[in-house]
Amino acid sequence: MDKKYILLMGFLILAAIIVFTVFKSQGLRRAYKAEVLEGLERTGEIEPQVVTEEDIKDLPGPVQKYLHYVGVIGKEKVNSVKITFDGEFKTDPEKDWTKVDVEQYSFLDDPTRLYFMRLKMSGMPVIGLHHYEDGEATMLVKLAGLFTVADGRGPEMNQGETVTVFNDMCVWMPTSLIDKRIQWEEIDPLTVKAIFHHKGNRIAAMLYFNEKGELINFVSDDRYYSPTGTSYQQVRWSTPIKGYKEINGVKIGTYGEAIWHFPEGEYCYAKFNVKEIEYNRKAHK
Repeated sequence: MDKKYILLMGFLILAAIIVFTVFKSQGLRRAYKAEVLEGLERTGEIEPQVVTEEDIKDLPGPVQKYLHYVGVIGKEKVNSVKITFDGEFKTDPEKDWTKVDVEQYSFLDDPTRLYFMRLKMSGMPVIGLHHYEDGEATMLVKLAGLFTVADGRGPEMNQGETVTVFNDMCVWMPTSLIDKRIQWEEIDPLTVKAIFHHKGNRIAAMLYFNEKGELINFVSDDRYYSPTGTSYQQVRWSTPIKGYKEINGVKIGTYGEAIWHFPEGEYCYAKFNVKEIEYNRKAHK
């Protein structure tokens, strides 16, 4: 057989393998983009409404003060949000921090959370997708987009991600706090307890405010620590928040941390800065 022909065939096979590998490595991102488009098309059909004083009159005092502080009265109710973050992430308490980039879409008509992150582990690129829809959650993390390093799902994941969904509502989508699925109990002028129900998941959280009306911490005992998705440990979880700035007409905390509170000590595993936030984005954009 001609030597040039053999070399050409070898080159074509190698090229085909490379193309296939690249295509396969983008599978998680394609799944994320498809879910985003479906959510934008769905929420884009909702008739715009604004938040009124009547909407918030039965909420606890600290929550009313928070909603006035962030400036949602008279603003359009949020049906969807796109948030981009950068920051640092720790995959293990004993490991060093690594840079992380996150893009997240959330939809409130039927609470949905799509959280796509990119980081490096031991110098290798890693992508992850947290998916919450219809009260069910999955966490899929892949090395180079090809090799699964974490795959979480099940009732513990469903409950834990319901906590995260409610946390997002409190921090990034304050207009959503008028949602009838939330039960409130005022503890004192700076503290409230909230219980959120969705699709069989019932979670509770404590919200802490300062004198200005800013939400400064969110604490829940209903999340589970699960680094690989194979085992679950119920651990207190908190997200201290600060750096309030006005973005698109609403004040939000632009810096937050995520902390596990183990009996042996705290494990802060994420530090995030908000780069961009956009509400009620349209599908064609």
